[in-house]
Amino acid sequence: MIKLDHLTIKVRDYRAARDWYVRLLGLEEEFEVPGRAAALQDDAGFTLFVEQAAPAGGIEPSCVLYFQVEDVETRHRQLVRERVDFVHGPAKQFWGYGAELRDLDGYRLRLWDERTMEQRGDT
Repeated sequence: MIKLDHLTIKVRDYRAARDWYVRLLGLEEEFEVPGRAAALQDDAGFTLFVEQAAPAGGIEPSCVLYFQVEDVETRHRQLVRERVDFVHGPAKQFWGYGAELRDLDGYRLRLWDERTMEQRGDT
């Protein structure tokens, strides 16, 4: 058996990134390495490390993060109320049906749910 269960992304300010993912997406802080990184866990046990980039290093997001939510339409409305800017709201895309936003460092996040993916995704 093989299972992907951790992913690290470099960020400009790991504390700000931690707070953003916890407050807006509901991830839970598993642990923190002070001054360096925070480990954030989803409901299924997947851990996202937000790691402090070197002070002189720039951030060049190199991956897209997909988050399954209970209801993409509802989560989109909630995040809009929190003043989160979306690349696009829930809509049919090449990857299925969902919404896309960017985090504080420019990483693209795609939100989707099982029901609308089945009904409108056509993938």
